[in-house]
Amino acid sequence: MPGQLLVHDDFYSEALGCQRTLVVYLPPGYGRDTRRQYPVLFFHDGQNVFDGRTSYVPGQYWRVKESADDLLANRLIEPVIMVAVYHGGEKRIHEYTPTKTRKLGGGGANLHAWMLVQELRPWLRERYRILPQARHTALCGSSLGGLATLYLGLTHPQVFGRLGVMSPSVWWDHRIILKMVQTVQHPERQRMWLDIGTEEGNAPFGSIRDVRLLKATLVSKGWREGRSLAYFEAEGADHSERAWADRVPSMLQFLFPRKAK
Repeated sequence: MPGQLLVHDDFYSEALGCQRTLVVYLPPGYGRDTRRQYPVLFFHDGQNVFDGRTSYVPGQYWRVKESADDLLANRLIEPVIMVAVYHGGEKRIHEYTPTKTRKLGGGGANLHAWMLVQELRPWLRERYRILPQARHTALCGSSLGGLATLYLGLTHPQVFGRLGVMSPSVWWDHRIILKMVQTVQHPERQRMWLDIGTEEGNAPFGSIRDVRLLKATLVSKGWREGRSLAYFEAEGADHSERAWADRVPSMLQFLFPRKAK
């Protein structure tokens, strides 16, 4: 039995001053057991997550529903509600970056975080049976969405306990995210999936060198590879929705592994 997709065009963010489209995936069985609550996974760049007709490159999308349906059918992950949050089009760079640069602008990630944490989460909990704790709340994104995911994880560890950081834009603002990781003071070390493709090249798309530096910095701050941190270099993979789609099943299995009965 497959999961169900529901599209919402009625979510309005006061912080961003606009409506933002959401696509919600409900796992199989959601409608049967009306008392059960579920973990939740938020995706950046929601246009690219579930539908090739709305994706950046037509036909190339993350195939998250197909992967989740297959993993659930084979009992490889826990049932999870997934929420694809559309980006703001021309405002994407501003919303997904933690600092402002002279050439590219940016610096709106804190406002974006307010939308997700203070507006969207309560809005969703009024409509869906979502577990509120950080250990049941995940965030995922690629490229600038990967940068935003890591930044929000660092600044809101009490909210996001699981992170999917795919091909992150470590290059942003002279690799400032590495300095931010180095200043982490909170005791939490979220469960984190981190990856990069070997054919992604250099800035502005990221590079293996940058992401290896990020991994080393995370380890120096207490993340443990193989336990709280899964690191993967995809041989021959480029910087594309197709490449990230190939890694979605592994990411989901690490973030939401099936619990032994």
